[in-house]
Amino acid sequence: MGTHAAAYSQKTQEGNTNPLIFAVEIGFFAGFIWGGVHWLFYVLHFTKVTPGFLGEPFLRHSFLESGLGQLAGWLLFIALSVIASIIYVFLFRKIKGPWPGIIYGIVWWCVIFALAGPSLGMVEPLNRIGWNTIVSEFCLFLLWGLFIGYTIAFEFTDERKREPEKAKV
Repeated sequence: MGTHAAAYSQKTQEGNTNPLIFAVEIGFFAGFIWGGVHWLFYVLHFTKVTPGFLGEPFLRHSFLESGLGQLAGWLLFIALSVIASIIYVFLFRKIKGPWPGIIYGIVWWCVIFALAGPSLGMVEPLNRIGWNTIVSEFCLFLLWGLFIGYTIAFEFTDERKREPEKAKV
């Protein structure tokens, strides 16, 4: 195996997971899965927040409501998820259990829906979007954070896989 290929493998020579590559992988799947769920919530009218809401400060709203705009929104959600996973893996990967991930998702929801989102024009203020949207988005971000946090925590705190094969006799 060449040196470049070895540098990009997920596992290091010691058998430990490469944190950056793992974070990007988890972030991609978190964005793909939960961005798809967000799109489904939008189509089924559980939420008024368009799938392209992360592009609101940069792109026209009319474009974000189109099919191509919704796809662009899904890609932006994947990008957000990759960034969130990288942050989580470097700050919180050694914390065990599901609760840190749940809290992480809630914090992201607060940032997007209560703090930065309304001022950047990504989402309407909480007093205007309605309870269905608030509850749907809150649950989505809670599960998104759980997916990121618990998957990363399990990978970096599970000691069973680090035991030598001889110990399993």
